Amino acid sequence: MDSNPRTASAAPAKPRSIQPLVWIVIVCLAPIVFALLAYYVPALGLRPDEANNYGKLISPQRPVPSAEALGLRTQDGQPFDLASLKGQWVLATADQGACPESCVTKLFILRNSHASQGKNVERLSRVWFVTDDAPIPDQVLEAYKGTIILRVDPEKLAGFLTPGASAPAQQALAAPMWIIDPLGNLMLEFPENADPVSVRKDISKLVYNSRIG
Repeated sequence: MDSNPRTASAAPAKPRSIQPLVWIVIVCLAPIVFALLAYYVPALGLRPDEANNYGKLISPQRPVPSAEALGLRTQDGQPFDLASLKGQWVLATADQGACPESCVTKLFILRNSHASQGKNVERLSRVWFVTDDAPIPDQVLEAYKGTIILRVDPEKLAGFLTPGASAPAQQALAAPMWIIDPLGNLMLEFPENADPVSVRKDISKLVYNSRIG
């Protein structure tokens, strides 16, 4: 007979649960499994985008044509060489001289994106390619002082900015906006009806992270 009452009345010890260990293993393996799925099964949509820019990168980049090839003219009829803006980030748009509402919107977006660059504002220039001989309204000229206004043959300009476009030159040119880098290469295109905030963010990232211009 057992003389120790505590020993006699003690309940048998319960086996330890392995559930906590299982959860620890799951938590440790989850990032590895997620990474493998993202890499090997892109259809799942787990892989992050390679780039987070809003505008469309132009590949390969296209160098600015010679002054003779574009035939740019200033408001007073003087020839203008776009290569003279090398060293600057160039924010460009193109439209008719009458400048309908869509044209004003593009000029507004580029002006405000430029003005918002703070200490980097001197690193950028704005260019408006006018694709006809129509007079420009005085209120547009006043509102967008500081924009370089250049008259150009739309067919010549389309060969640089929108090669291969199916629409007529003036129509194809009127939709997007572009960025030319400080080395003189066309490198980014913004879509028609572009979001102003996204355009500004793209420009800010380019200027902030660039060691040129």
